[in-house]
Amino acid sequence: MSSHTSPIQVPIDLGDRSYSIMIGSGVMSQSQTWSNLPKASTALIVSNTTVSPLYSKSLHEALKPHYPKIIQIDLPDGESFKTWETLQLIFDQLLGQGCDRKTVLFALGGGVIGDMTGFAAACYMRGVPYLQVPTTLLAQVDSSVGGKTAINHPLGKNMVGAFYQPERVICDLQTLQTLPKRELSAGLAEIIKYGPIFDMKFLDWIEKHLTALLNRDSNALAYAVQRSCEIKAHVVGQDEKESGMRAILNFGHTFGHAIEAGLGFGEWLHGEAVGCGMVMAAHLSHRLKMVDESFVERLTQLIQSAGLPIVGPQLGSDIYLEHMRVDKKAQGGDIRFVLINGPGSAVVRGAPDELVAQVIDFCC
Repeated sequence: MSSHTSPIQVPIDLGDRSYSIMIGSGVMSQSQTWSNLPKASTALIVSNTTVSPLYSKSLHEALKPHYPKIIQIDLPDGESFKTWETLQLIFDQLLGQGCDRKTVLFALGGGVIGDMTGFAAACYMRGVPYLQVPTTLLAQVDSSVGGKTAINHPLGKNMVGAFYQPERVICDLQTLQTLPKRELSAGLAEIIKYGPIFDMKFLDWIEKHLTALLNRDSNALAYAVQRSCEIKAHVVGQDEKESGMRAILNFGHTFGHAIEAGLGFGEWLHGEAVGCGMVMAAHLSHRLKMVDESFVERLTQLIQSAGLPIVGPQLGSDIYLEHMRVDKKAQGGDIRFVLINGPGSAVVRGAPDELVAQVIDFCC
């Protein structure tokens, strides 16, 4: 793939809140990427101290023809800063600069920046437009798409937030070339999950192209991001507010969020926790006689080959269960898991605590 290619567009169909995901190498610096932007006198770029030195100048240049005033705030980097206090810094900037309700926010960074910018946009003056410019693999294939915005609470991940759709998502694959190896693997976890829950042919493809993905081959990354976004767009289009089908996108997340909260946010990357969580969820599916052992082994092998942990931290099953009870899928204190009901199909259901505890002890 050359440094500049025509972007692939994946539409998200949500009626009057529909938008497209633009995927391509060098799309951030292409003028057509930025056509028909929301009109405003001011744009605010929200980034972090790691990403900003790499890409904020390019974004600033791209936006200059469209907005008379462009301001920027660089937040501290990391999941541990996905807090109320950090969110207030965005509001301080908006209010301090006299921003009105037409002001457009641009989220330039990974999942943390995307979630916080989207939540700020949902809240400021009861809603201002925002665009996602994700710079990590995980954000490009998952968190930037579908309008879930949130901050963490000490007792649970993403517990305070809103469903609020962006105007557009711009995935510039060139940003993945500067991604640390650990962050690349974390993104692969969210790509891998789409196979078992929806598309086993895609899982076959990931296994075949894993080396190319780990080596950041542009063509392999382009297809992986495109297919992941297509699956997510299909699911979100049917269930925007996660009242049913959309919950399957949380495969591995019930265990994963418990790992993140139990260790303290930021110790493991979100994708690492999800990777390990998928192994646990696969074991639970097997113990409930929903998949055979060979499927569990295959998925575990792929997750390990992607550079992700397959053994959970020894927090004790009580700690895991305690965190899982405040998971957003829990109903009346009953924990709900996304389980694989035969390869390529997922269901959301409960499981006996004793069985879950056995799986946790086995996998940690």
